[in-house]
Order: sequence, then structure tokens, then C-alpha cells
Amino acid sequence: MSRSAQPHTGLNGIHAAVARPRRGAVARAGSKRVVSKADAAPAGSTQRIVDAITTAIVERRLMPGTKLVEQQIADLFKVSRTLVRQALNQLSRDRLVVLEPARGAFVAQPSVDEARQVFEVRRMVEQQMVRQLCATVTPEQVAALRAHLAREGDAVARIDVAGRTRLLADFHVVLARMLGNEVLAQLLADLLARCSLIALMYQSAHSAGHSAEEHVAIVDAIERRDARAAARLMDAHIGNVERNLQLHPRVADLAAALNPA
Repeated sequence: MSRSAQPHTGLNGIHAAVARPRRGAVARAGSKRVVSKADAAPAGSTQRIVDAITTAIVERRLMPGTKLVEQQIADLFKVSRTLVRQALNQLSRDRLVVLEPARGAFVAQPSVDEARQVFEVRRMVEQQMVRQLCATVTPEQVAALRAHLAREGDAVARIDVAGRTRLLADFHVVLARMLGNEVLAQLLADLLARCSLIALMYQSAHSAGHSAEEHVAIVDAIERRDARAAARLMDAHIGNVERNLQLHPRVADLAAALNPA
């Protein structure tokens, strides 16, 4: 579908994110900006807009290619278009939004090459992350991970699509935060948001239940302080998600598309 044909109704996803307070480790840790009286409003600041759009992407409520209309967002958050523009510029630097001259802002549409590169970085970073965590993890941290896994399992059982998607992404950032490394946590949050767009673009067949089961196996290895097993399981987990994406170029089949049966 060309970008001009993309629906422009994706702001419902942002509206839902505003209505529900942001939760989970994927939330950005940036401090609130000090804004002028003209910009001050209950809906908040530039960072609040960034967080709401990022949440809507992570929870797969904003589709790739959706147009982000500045005035609509400004009206929704009750702020000036200047603040909206600042938020969109920040999201553009994070590769979640594409800014096109004379056309506006659109939710990014990752290419196949970008998708492969994102997963390659995740595999390198997260294998080392769990190795390091195996050496430092505490019983309290294991208990916190088990509680997170329980929430994942509950969301999967209830078919809470937005909740389980957020929790499954949060799991990886929680691991980073347990190392006390906010730079790593933010890096993973950004990568996971981009992975959400990739999954929307290329239709992952990797089920949420399967991901939750793989998370349990990773935590089991961390609790045993088995660094080799934890790294192997994390590599397999990320590899499984990537392999279940349809990253091969799609060739339109006219007969299949027009078959009235």
C-alpha cells in the first residue's frame, strides 16, 4: 500500500495511550520539560506526547505509515503545535517517525534490511546482558522477574493484546534495569519499539504464548546463574521471533488477489 493510501485514523491509538497512564519499563525515563504558561496544560509536555505515541506503537495500536497530524495531536494534548513538532522531531531521531517535507509526519515503515539489523543488534546486546545478570542477580530480583512472568501469563490467558504486548517488551528492559544501566535500558526500549513496527510490517507468526514460555526458560537459567544457558536461550528467543517474520519480499499474486472464491 502506498503511503498516500494509508488511513489517517491512527490517532485513536494515541488517544487510548493518553487515557490510560503509561506503565512498564518501556516507558521513557526523561524528565518533564518546563513549558510556558501558554503551553502548560493537563495533557502535559513534549515528553508526554513522545511517550503516548511510543506506547501506541509498542502496543501495536498505531500502524506503520499512519499520518500524525500536528493540529490533531495539539488539540488532543491541549498544547501548542510547537511542542508537538518537538515531540515528532524526537521520535524521528529515534527512527519511529519519518518527517517528509511538505507532507508531514508518518509512523515509520522499517525496511527489510533495517529489520534484520535491529534483530542483529538485539542478539548481540541481550546475550551479553543476561550473562552479566547471571553474575549479579539477587533473590529479590528473581522474585520480581517471577512476578513479571506471572503478569505476562495472565495477560496471555486473558487475550489482553495490548497488555501482553507491552509486558513481553518490558521483560527485556526490566533485565537491563536490574543491571542498573539506564543507558542500556533506554537502548533496548528504543529497539523494542522499532521491533513492534517491524512485527506490524512483516506479520510475526511467533505467538505471545510462545514468547512468554521462552521468557520463563530464560529466567530459570538466570536463577541458576547459568550464564551460558541464559545467553543461548536469549539468542534462540530473539532468533525465533525474527525467523517468524515474513522478511522475504512479497510478490503480488494477481489470480489469488482477484479470486472471488
